[in-house]
Amino acid sequence: MAMAVAAGAPALGAEQPLKVTASWDKVTGVSKTTPTLQVVVNPPLRRGTAVHDNAFKALRDLQADYVRYVPWLPYPRLGVAELEPPKDGKTSWDFSLIDPMTIDFLEATKGHSVVLNFSTIPQWMVKTEKPVSYPADPNLVVWDYTQGSDFRDPSFKEVADYYARLLAWYTQGGFTDELGKRHESGHHYSIPYWEVLNEVDFEHTLSPEAYTRLYDAVVEAMRRVQPGLKFVGVSLAQPAQKPEFFEYFLNPKNHKPGIPLDYISYHHYAIPAPDHTPEVQQHTFFAQADGFLNFVRAVEAIRKRLSPETGTMINEIGAISADDVDQGEPGHVAKPIPASYWNLTGAMYAYLFGELTRMGIDVAGESQLVGYPTQFPSVTMVDWDAGLPNARYRVLQLLKDSFGPGDKLVDMNRKGFPPSPLSNFVYSQGVLTRDGGKRRLLLVNTRDRAFAVSVPGAKGAQMDYVDQTTASAPPASRKLDSETVTLGGYAVAVLTLP
Repeated sequence: MAMAVAAGAPALGAEQPLKVTASWDKVTGVSKTTPTLQVVVNPPLRRGTAVHDNAFKALRDLQADYVRYVPWLPYPRLGVAELEPPKDGKTSWDFSLIDPMTIDFLEATKGHSVVLNFSTIPQWMVKTEKPVSYPADPNLVVWDYTQGSDFRDPSFKEVADYYARLLAWYTQGGFTDELGKRHESGHHYSIPYWEVLNEVDFEHTLSPEAYTRLYDAVVEAMRRVQPGLKFVGVSLAQPAQKPEFFEYFLNPKNHKPGIPLDYISYHHYAIPAPDHTPEVQQHTFFAQADGFLNFVRAVEAIRKRLSPETGTMINEIGAISADDVDQGEPGHVAKPIPASYWNLTGAMYAYLFGELTRMGIDVAGESQLVGYPTQFPSVTMVDWDAGLPNARYRVLQLLKDSFGPGDKLVDMNRKGFPPSPLSNFVYSQGVLTRDGGKRRLLLVNTRDRAFAVSVPGAKGAQMDYVDQTTASAPPASRKLDSETVTLGGYAVAVLTLP
């Protein structure tokens, strides 16, 4: 059901408007949270494609901080700079396919903080029964490149040196390889954050003890290249199944002396069952979001107890359709994705952003800039034909332009037992903005039907919104001529009160 956000219109099926009341004089905390996104390396982002220019323009236009960049396992030639071990007096270092996309990313985000994560370790550094092959075509997807859990160098020095050289390539103009040969890049970029591996509960299935030793080795080696570099660790795909990771990794006693624990990271994707229709998914996604938020509270308790100075990045937030789970099966044909899905997942991200802000999380990263058939199309923020933004991108744009660290959070007078942030299916959170103390209110409709909402003092307010009528267009704006507004299905709206 696509409905506009309108001022003064009655809600369908509702006798009285829902009332949202913020206590603007009661500050409950100060935001630390930056809304942002991740960029995952894949072939549509290569130069010369139909997607490249528009996708990188969308990234540049966003002007976001803490953007995460991840070359990862499905495309070894696009993400691994040393695909073969040194042999016969030669090394295989080669950035010819990696540099163009990475440089385009660093240029598009210039002036803003980034988090780099070259997540895929050269497979030859890991013990396997036989060498692991990879496609000659860099555009072909391969899902079995990362095999084994035992490294041929159990001290992890070999892995650590690989990452130190990667860092030097982009920040120090080049590096000297294992055989003493100098490789010049000419690159002198500033990279403030580096995340050590990705989803280690899936990739090489490392134990907390092994990952912590690897993290320490990599951090030691990379700090010798760039002493001020900050690091992100853990990066779990299914954190609720591995809570022991946080207990072990966040305990400074389990690390070498002097190793920094700057940030931890982990991910959340809503995943519906195969028989969940679009009508059912609105219930599934927000129920799973609430379950994830409960887990975040538990991790925050661990973090505050063991390492309170460590920050938290939830740097992959999205939804993966049941159809995407089967994308690697032979002969699989991707099913069409309804237009409302992009608004549903955008609304879910906006809800999680609001609640993560209340919890003091540092980074809330939407996943991901580009997905496409065979590569998680349901997570994309731009269309895979031309790279133009969809509603998920527009929601992030609206949040980034409206909220950020330094905003003062105000009490929302939530009632019920227990007090629910999703009372009557409309989420709300008010802030006093960091730039002048403007009264600003986030409203998120978590259902695919309209609700009338009464906001005291909203007459004359500016309302910026994304809904199913704005779709992939930039957020729309209007002045309110009433204290009552109607939020269309899955609408995300920001009211700036007079």
